Amino acid sequence: MFGGVFPPQMMAELPTDESLQIGFDRLLSTHRERIAAVILEPLVQGAGGMKMHDADSLRFIAATCERHDVLLILDEIMTGFGRSGRMFACEEAEVVPDIICLSKALTGGTLPLAATVARRHVFEAFWSEDNGAALMHGPTYMANPLACAAANASLDLFATEPRLAQVALIETQLREELAACKGLRGVADVRVKGAIGAVELSGEIDLERLRRRFAECGVWIRPFSNVVYLMPPYVISAGDLSVLTSAIHQVLLERTINL
Repeated sequence: MFGGVFPPQMMAELPTDESLQIGFDRLLSTHRERIAAVILEPLVQGAGGMKMHDADSLRFIAATCERHDVLLILDEIMTGFGRSGRMFACEEAEVVPDIICLSKALTGGTLPLAATVARRHVFEAFWSEDNGAALMHGPTYMANPLACAAANASLDLFATEPRLAQVALIETQLREELAACKGLRGVADVRVKGAIGAVELSGEIDLERLRRRFAECGVWIRPFSNVVYLMPPYVISAGDLSVLTSAIHQVLLERTINL
């Protein structure tokens, strides 16, 4: 419907090996004058399937962008504020993006709030009293006083409570308890990064039946596409997390009967 209206997007394979790295470098080299920026979710691609990559891949992307003078935008709306195991996922690769997008956990998930943070060279390029030259970046969910107060309170808790230590404990428990799903028929992969656990399914997938069975087990787990995932709050108890992981194993074990 909107073809030709918005700027086109070039989709690149994640450069996880030498061949893909050569292809990524060639893409930026060939189209550098047409590429506004490279944008990705660092370490974990969320709604695209909870696909995970390592810090080396992110580091290569950042270095290639810098070499070709292409801006790097990191979407840390999902991974930011501890979800990946670091305060921000880009820290694991020691990468500083040109622009970083933040939201969701900024307020501890209580109220909508977004922030777009740019490095000085990006900021100064758009610093102008001319509306035609300024970067009109104001998102809908910015600056409302109540959400900002919630964000300040949430950040205070990050400073006074062991958030990253809590994430580390969740990661360990997810790895241990979701490992039981690896041997099930119809399970393609089990992935864990920080406080994110994902079980990728194969074969025919009846999402409505999965959702119904999880509800019948007394848990609210929302699988999408071919992935059943958990992103629990950092303050979840070990017992409550076990209820969730056990429900996933039980429901997926039942699913093997129908495959």
